[in-house]
Amino acid sequence: MTQALIVIDLQTDFCPGGRLAVAGGDEVVDAVNAMMAGHDAVVLTQDWHPADHASFAGNHPGAAPFSVTQMPYGPQVLWPAHCVIGTPGAAFHPRLDVDRADLILRKGFRAGIDSYSAFFENDRTTATGLAGYLRDRGVTDLTFVGLALDFCVAWSAMDAARLGFRARVVEDACRAIDLDGSLDAARKAMRAAGVVLA
Repeated sequence: MTQALIVIDLQTDFCPGGRLAVAGGDEVVDAVNAMMAGHDAVVLTQDWHPADHASFAGNHPGAAPFSVTQMPYGPQVLWPAHCVIGTPGAAFHPRLDVDRADLILRKGFRAGIDSYSAFFENDRTTATGLAGYLRDRGVTDLTFVGLALDFCVAWSAMDAARLGFRARVVEDACRAIDLDGSLDAARKAMRAAGVVLA
């Protein structure tokens, strides 16, 4: 039984002072670093958006940040521009032990579709390749930490469970946006999907 720690989007733009800051986002870095030694593999995901990304409110004239629009793949929250390729905001938090990572997986780089999950883009069918990588390494148990609990962490953990991995989220090593009750909804959805909340 091989265990992997999946660290979701622990990037500057999601930390205090960033363009899409999650309250207390930087508070989890030391806990995440400490957890790395207890896992056989460590995967870091990195939001990696082109400036013209369809999920950015600024690319929809008249649209307010955090409003919801319909995309061909379903409802999409329109976010402030964040984690733009090559910008300081897209970098990992400076205290994160990036050198411990076995794999860095970039997601959200296709302009027309967002990618919350580490496993699939938001159309729920375009795979990132992470599942194959983990299976090839014999990984069966996944622990999820990072940002934000109610979006990218939750979607990743639920997809992991759906794909047959044992999935666990350590809430103390996550922080949430909690947009209009999204945190409570994410917790309920994760439990229903078979994700263990620790």
